[in-house]
Amino acid sequence: MKSFKFMALTAVMSGAIAITAACGSDASSKSDSENGAALKGNVVMDGSSTVYPIMEAVAEEYMAEQPDVKVSVGVKGTGGGFEKFSAGETDFSNASRPIKDEEKAALEKAKIDYTELKVAFDGLSVVVNKDNDFVDSLTVEELQKLWVDTGKPKKWSDIRPEWPNEEVKFYSPGTDSGTYDYFNEVILQEKPIAADASLSEDDNFLVQGVSGDKNAIGFFGFAYYEENKDKLKVVKIDGGKGPVEPNHDTIQSGEYAPLSRPLFTYVKNSAVADKEQVADYAQFLLENAADLAEEVGYVKLPEEEYKKDLDKLEALTK
Repeated sequence: MKSFKFMALTAVMSGAIAITAACGSDASSKSDSENGAALKGNVVMDGSSTVYPIMEAVAEEYMAEQPDVKVSVGVKGTGGGFEKFSAGETDFSNASRPIKDEEKAALEKAKIDYTELKVAFDGLSVVVNKDNDFVDSLTVEELQKLWVDTGKPKKWSDIRPEWPNEEVKFYSPGTDSGTYDYFNEVILQEKPIAADASLSEDDNFLVQGVSGDKNAIGFFGFAYYEENKDKLKVVKIDGGKGPVEPNHDTIQSGEYAPLSRPLFTYVKNSAVADKEQVADYAQFLLENAADLAEEVGYVKLPEEEYKKDLDKLEALTK
């Protein structure tokens, strides 16, 4: 892992890894760092469960170097994260989709300025039970036909007549999830999701649901599929150019369309400017996001994307 300095910041010190929950952010005295001492204080983030594995890895690596800085990573979902962000409760808001206009308005009302940072690529992965021997691929149109509510239970044979006359069980991220929002936009096209779908912000619940029922289908971030590929079967998606399986190459190239997407975090500008540990952590995040995203199952951005965001951070400290 690369060591770094944030322009005017001093060197970091190594130490023990510890993750602790925190409800707010403490300012760290700039004089501590300027005098060569380790940083202190809290860094608080919440939001997307999809982005969580990356942020958990970054937090552990950072706290190994800065043991007196406590980094808290919550999983309220993208929407829930932005609510906490606009309430002034967090320094970072992790998101698996871009910020919405109403969320921008809430932050403007709260007089909170922020900067968008990209951290990795994800391929939203559609999965079925490992014992499902008939679904290998789905078109975007079939996905929509499956998932959009019609007021009655769906059977696999409703999608293709040769498929079993068995009721489909649906597992979806909750409505506070950016992954749900993205699926809703590009697949459901803002139509209501199947009324009998089991919704949860906990991706591990979705994994368990699909792996436990032969007639189940679900979707979540690529890293959760990669982690559980021994008990799930990923479905190839045909976006109009033939079936494509999500993998490192197809996600990075955009060939896995329309379910490839960037992942974000949003940082509070005043926290970067006024709290040295937040500025330091943001720098560390961008310096190490490529390697750590790959380690936990996502796909790194081109190097120039991280450089652009590092330049944004540098501007906030001037």
